[in-house]
Amino acid sequence: MFSVGDKIVYPLYGAGVIEDLEQLEVDGASQTYYVMFIPTGNLKIKVPAKKAEYVGIREVYEKEKVIGIMRSIMDKPIDMPENWNLRYKENLEKIKSGNLFEVAVVFRNLLYREREKGLSSAEKKMLSTSKQIIISELILTQDVDRSGAEQLLSEYVG
Repeated sequence: MFSVGDKIVYPLYGAGVIEDLEQLEVDGASQTYYVMFIPTGNLKIKVPAKKAEYVGIREVYEKEKVIGIMRSIMDKPIDMPENWNLRYKENLEKIKSGNLFEVAVVFRNLLYREREKGLSSAEKKMLSTSKQIIISELILTQDVDRSGAEQLLSEYVG
């Protein structure tokens, strides 16, 4: 179980901090909810504590691990299906995993594709989402603001 002040990642939304634990009545039973604040989107999300593992919530990685991941994505070859539907499905699964490496690979691949061939509006949104997820974890682990996180990301991905 997480506690107030813990830094966690919610797949598809990004990294944030647990601000509070609330007891809410749902279907006649009291349930604990994490009240999470995600600074990059200025979002406040309530997540049932008992479903945290199911939805893929995890602690943010250590500072060194995040930097290691960012460095390692450049070594992974770009491998994307040409079929738009298949590419979108694969990328969405990677983002939903909550795994920072997978999200960073999606970002790097879509960024490359955008420069080479352009992206559909759905893939542009996916590019933006993957970037926000990465930036949110960089902000919380590297002790930088948004512009510092964007600068770090550009150093590793270009």
